[in-house]
Amino acid sequence: MGKRKKTGELTRVMKFFNEFKEFAIKGNMVDMAVGVIVGGAFTALMTSLVSNIATPLISILIGFDLKDWRVTLPRLYGDAPASVLAIGSFLDSLTGFLILAFTVFLFVKALNKFRKKQGKAPPPKPTKEELLLAEIRDNLKERSDR
Repeated sequence: MGKRKKTGELTRVMKFFNEFKEFAIKGNMVDMAVGVIVGGAFTALMTSLVSNIATPLISILIGFDLKDWRVTLPRLYGDAPASVLAIGSFLDSLTGFLILAFTVFLFVKALNKFRKKQGKAPPPKPTKEELLLAEIRDNLKERSDR
């Protein structure tokens, strides 16, 4: 009896792993994994663009280094370390987010436009059987109208 129970458990485990394998190998799962990897690389690219190009250009326009824009808060008691609001770093991150969000918006908009164009394909021509059935329908309708 104990051996039979172990065999049943082994069968369930194997079935579970086979289901997982089918799920993992499906096209959608692979597409999603590729999307996550490309998205991570794109995010790193956007971060570099903002930190190394956009922020220095903004700093030239405003006259001081944006990343160095900090506000030191006063100490409220004792020897507690001073708190610092890193406003420049926050604005740097916000700029990166806005650029990334705008890029994703444009990508989704283009994808939706492409999908609409695909959906407007002309309907397929009716088969001979469909034409014959339509003719029979029309003849029956004509007879019933008499």
